[in-house]
Amino acid sequence: MIPVTATNIGFVFDPICGFLRDLAVTDHGRTVSPMHAAPWVDTDEVFGDDIAPHLKRMSGDFFCAPFASSEGDSPMHGWPANEVWQVTAADGPVLQAALGKTVFGARLTKELRLIDDHPFVYQRHVFAGGAGVVSVANHAMVSLLNGGLMRFSPKRWFETAAARPESDPAVGRSALAYPTRNPDPRKVPLANGGTADVTRYPFVAGHEDFIVGVEAPGHALGWTAVTRPVEGDLYLSLRHAQRLPMTMMWHSDRGRDYAPWNGRHAGCLGVEEGAAVHMLGLGATETPDPLTSVGQSPGLTLNPQGTAEVRHVIGAIAWPSGEAVADIRAEGHMLVITGEGGARREVPFDAAFLS
Repeated sequence: MIPVTATNIGFVFDPICGFLRDLAVTDHGRTVSPMHAAPWVDTDEVFGDDIAPHLKRMSGDFFCAPFASSEGDSPMHGWPANEVWQVTAADGPVLQAALGKTVFGARLTKELRLIDDHPFVYQRHVFAGGAGVVSVANHAMVSLLNGGLMRFSPKRWFETAAARPESDPAVGRSALAYPTRNPDPRKVPLANGGTADVTRYPFVAGHEDFIVGVEAPGHALGWTAVTRPVEGDLYLSLRHAQRLPMTMMWHSDRGRDYAPWNGRHAGCLGVEEGAAVHMLGLGATETPDPLTSVGQSPGLTLNPQGTAEVRHVIGAIAWPSGEAVADIRAEGHMLVITGEGGARREVPFDAAFLS
């Protein structure tokens, strides 16, 4: 484990699978640490070779390419989530690393950067060379054992995948209907009738579900805000809205009964920001697809003679009101967060990083 620190913020980097772990921000005199770790991580539990490496070490945030798929003999989420990263520089607030395998023929490097008194990790993944279009996403996981409230930058609709994550009730359970498309995340159809509010965690007990928010065009800053009312803090995910136009939410709460889950993986919300059009149950069948049709990225197009990159920012702040977020915007060198009940915070933010 390699510590990366700056004033009032730090995390550790796990070069095996490239996990960004144990994010901790000192804010308003307290430590905010909202990231999830699977209950088997850092234990002596042994799993067989049939369990993907990223599942054995699942904690915090990691990068996927291809997202929710494989390349050749790679496990799910590709080599970036399952192969060793060689650390090439680790100097205080900056870490750089290179992946030991290529992705679609591209060499992949990672840069994780902190800035003193900024409550954010600035992440950059650069593909050099390669060819084709690769689905990409950062796969952050937020701990919501005490529940949470989710809000988003403007979305066109929310869409489930083509098939249920768990279709055999003998080994797992999914609650939503698949595939569906709905403009209101508070009224997503359930498989057994009725609707669910997927902006609240949990919306049912004991399930594994996946739903995508498709970004609306016309704005640059994409954001997801997860309020943890009991803890009084806020997880923030920030991105370029049209380059990473999909906010994918994985609700994982004791819905899988097989290894390594074994009915114990609880209170995890995946906030997976990316470009992965194949994850749309209805949209992936449309021509042109609903991302390309409005100039959004359906995936990352590699450059055989140059580079292509993915940028993403995650962070956390104290949020004593525990209210849901109404709006987030960049103003100069600050990020302004406004709550639905009137709470307001201004925190330092490098807006140019995402532009």
